[in-house]
Amino acid sequence: MYLKIQRVLLIVCLVFMVGQLSAQQLVKTFSLEEVLEMAKDYSPQSILSKHQFRAAYWEHRTYRADLLPSLSLNGTLPNFRRVITQEYVGDSYQYIEANTNTLSAGLILNQNVGLTGGRVFAQSSLERVDIFGNTNRTNYKSEPVIIGFEQPIFGFNAFKWKRKIEPLKYLEAKRKYIESTEQISSEAVLHFFALILAQQNLKTAQLNYANTDTLYQIAKGRYNIGTIAENELLQMELSFLNAGGDVNEAEIDLQLKKFRLKSFLGMNDQYDIELIIPETFPKAKLKYDNVLSLARENNPRMLQFERTLLESDRNVAQAKANRGFNANLFATYGLTQQAEDFSNVYLDPTDQQGVRIGLNIPILDWGKGKGSVRMAESSREVVRTNIEQSIIDFEQDIFLKVMQFNLQEAQLQLSAKGDTIGQSRYNVTKERFLIGKIDVLELNIAQTERDNAKTRFISAMRNYWQLYYEMRKLTQYDFINNTPIEVEFELLID
Repeated sequence: MYLKIQRVLLIVCLVFMVGQLSAQQLVKTFSLEEVLEMAKDYSPQSILSKHQFRAAYWEHRTYRADLLPSLSLNGTLPNFRRVITQEYVGDSYQYIEANTNTLSAGLILNQNVGLTGGRVFAQSSLERVDIFGNTNRTNYKSEPVIIGFEQPIFGFNAFKWKRKIEPLKYLEAKRKYIESTEQISSEAVLHFFALILAQQNLKTAQLNYANTDTLYQIAKGRYNIGTIAENELLQMELSFLNAGGDVNEAEIDLQLKKFRLKSFLGMNDQYDIELIIPETFPKAKLKYDNVLSLARENNPRMLQFERTLLESDRNVAQAKANRGFNANLFATYGLTQQAEDFSNVYLDPTDQQGVRIGLNIPILDWGKGKGSVRMAESSREVVRTNIEQSIIDFEQDIFLKVMQFNLQEAQLQLSAKGDTIGQSRYNVTKERFLIGKIDVLELNIAQTERDNAKTRFISAMRNYWQLYYEMRKLTQYDFINNTPIEVEFELLID
């Protein structure tokens, strides 16, 4: 007997300690605005968006660097050779053994010319050759300065097309980053109200459980005095049991929604969270023409369409250039000198010139060049057709979303009124049940309609906010402050 009492006391202590630990877990409350800020700053999606923009930024920097002068140092340290070579001695060729070591260094300055697709350069170099054998000799060769240019003729000018496409790509990357932040906000709204609904469902389930418990006890008393039939008592008992099951399901659903929101925000499980239902809403009436104009100006899809068309034009131009006559002009002018002493290698240099023209003339390719051009032209037409259809779909989508958003304020007011009426009707029905005017079935119907009205009200709030951020994403415009959405992109580079 004494051991049993000890076990009971131990169990009671353990239960009490677990309850105390649970009660001591820190609970933090968050508003919708706070959740949106956390999503933009700390969510895994926001971090991914930042890295995607950084990649686009450095790609653009690489393009800009290609248009600027570049300076490089090259050299050979050393180049030793021990070979048998052929040399002309007297009136005949002879094979002799040659042991040489070459050291060289040079500076070259390059500048690409985007307008023509060529390049100009200037370079300076120094070379030393040591010859080993019966007589050791050392020779120096200097090129104090050489200037030159290389210019494709009738060829494909890649720089010309990069100057058109690359700035668009970078601007598109900026617009895509803003779009991604608004998409994150839209998803955060869905997670926020999913948890709000789960919180409300648990409160409703707990309230229903308490009410059905009270009503079940009253029903048992009435049954004992013979004022209700057994089937009504059984119906009340069934409602009581179902209410208990609803509480368990609501608790599980609440934990699931908390986990999903924490995962979306990149939060840990060190504290519990509770959300506050928003009391204000973004009130704005949108006009289709205005929204469409903003979307055409700011939406990254418009830039994507323009860039894709330019890329298809570039592919056609490249196919045509590769098909026809191509030439490459290379010319240099500079000074040079050679000497056996380093002190003399830069004295009285002589000039040197060089001109080279390379040709590529297709004579017989069995229609390969023509086929490449036709394929590029066909692909361009496919791109144009797809873009035209995409623009039509895009404009229709904007029209529908504007119409849906403008209806949300009325929907929210209706659902709020329905929530109030549903609660009042349930209270009246409950009072009538307590005095025996109605049966338990009508009470259950009133309870279900009250719960559904509360769910519709929260869903209307979710739809309102979610559509608002959808409109922000489409237009990249803040309709509350009437200003474009701006981001300090410089802060994202660090």
